[in-house]
Order: sequence, then C-alpha cells, then structure tokens
Amino acid sequence: MTTKPFEQIVTEHGPMVLRVCRAMLGPADAEDAWSETFLAALRAYPELPADANVQAWLVTIAHRKALDVTRAQARRPVPVADVPDAPGRAETWHGDLWDALAKLPNKQRMAVAYHYLAGLPYREIAEITGGTADAARRAAADGIKTLRAAYPLEGALS
Repeated sequence: MTTKPFEQIVTEHGPMVLRVCRAMLGPADAEDAWSETFLAALRAYPELPADANVQAWLVTIAHRKALDVTRAQARRPVPVADVPDAPGRAETWHGDLWDALAKLPNKQRMAVAYHYLAGLPYREIAEITGGTADAARRAAADGIKTLRAAYPLEGALS
C-alpha cells in the first residue's frame, strides 16, 4: 500500500481536526492548535505505518496540542481591572454551543468532540483519553444529555 501525499491528508482530515480543536479550545485558539497538529503530523507522517488509522492518529495529536494550549493558558497571568476579594472565575453565558461545551467536564467534552465531531469509535477515544470504551461512551452520553438540556435545538446533536 502506498502512502498518500501529506497534502491530501490535510485536505481530507483538516476540517474534522479543526472541529475537534474548536470543541476543545473554543474559536480563539482552535486555528493555532490545528496548525500545530498538522506541523507535528507532518514531521511524524513518514514513520506512520501504512495500515494506521490516520483520522484517529490526527485526533490524538490534536488532543495533545489542545492539552498543551490549556496548560499554557493556565500558567499565564490574567489581567483584571479590579482584584476580587475571593478567588473565582467570571463566567458568562452567551447561549451558543461553545459556551455549553466549555462548561462540560473535560472528559465529557473530549468524548463528545472525538465521537460526534471527529467520528471516532469509543474504543479509539478510550485509547486517546486513557480509560475504557464504556467510560468513553458514558462520558459522551452524559455530555450530550447536558448539551441537549442547555442547547435544546431539535435534531442538532443526534
């Protein structure tokens, strides 16, 4: 089996990887994570086995890049006009899907993004996130239940 040109991999899987990055990080950081994902993938692509599941491989890389972005954000200071008396996080609800996704626990957000946006089976989600396929299925079901309650559009997340 001959490997596809990397440009074709980007064309075929790029939109799916961007959807996953948006679901994990939000619209502000998604494009940077997408770029970092494909830069890392380009470096590793020559060593990828011919029978590898390219989609799952790319989602794994995107997952790791999203974790890197999240960790980097946690270390950055956040400028504020007034220092609050008690620690806390100001949250605003805009009613859109990203806000609802951002409020999900991390495991649920990953399971929803990887299954519903990337189309990965629960077995592969478990390999990426560390856990079992049943746990990934449960996290996705709980996440979808929460999203449906917060974002009640008929047929939007089926």
